Order: sequence, then C-alpha cells, then structure tokens
Amino acid sequence: MKEPMPTPPSTSNSSTSNAQIIYILYLVSLVVGVTGIVGVIMAYVYRGDAPDWLRSHYQFQIRTFWIGLLYVVLGMLLSMVLVGFLLLLFWLIWLILRCVKGMQQLERREPVTDLETWLWPK
Repeated sequence: MKEPMPTPPSTSNSSTSNAQIIYILYLVSLVVGVTGIVGVIMAYVYRGDAPDWLRSHYQFQIRTFWIGLLYVVLGMLLSMVLVGFLLLLFWLIWLILRCVKGMQQLERREPVTDLETWLWPK
C-alpha cells in the first residue's frame, strides 16, 4: 500500500496566483517587453511575505529576469557578428522552458528544485 502524499503547504490562492501571473508576464514580455519589468517588480514585492516554498519561486523569477537580461544584452551586442542571433534564439527557448517548468512546480505546490541553475530546473 502506498503512503499518502503529504498535504501541500497551506497558501492562499492569491499568493500562488501572484507567482503564476509573474510567469505569465514573463511569457507575454516576449511580445510586449515591458511586462517583464512589471513581473520582476512584483516578484521583489511579494517574496518577503511568502512561505519558503513559494519564496523559492519568487527568487527563481528574479534570477530569470536578470539572467535573461544578460542573455539579451549579450545577444544584441554579438548580433553584429551574427552569433548573437543564436544567443537570442537560445534566450527565447530558455525563457519559455523556465516559465513552463516553474508553473508546473507551482501547480504542484512544490518549491523550485534547482534555484541556482542558469539553465532550467530539473
């Protein structure tokens, strides 16, 4: 007989929906760039009051913004020698994967598994 799954940490739906909105804002920023800035500001604001498992999502979102900004700036600079276009393509795929994997873990009410990664969580 299987052991029962541990009950997920109690968190209000508004707290998890804030983190979900930030992931969505990051994805929308692929079309409307300013929403990424709104998302990172929200992550900074909400991470202080969040439980540890949810705080890991906010920290992950903050790192996603800053690492992504670095990738975009490098990609734009290197696009003069055509290598940057590949880096920008990598950034596009990278951002989508990080947001999707983050939302999956958020849906299961799990913390981000590999918070310090520069790629995407396992």
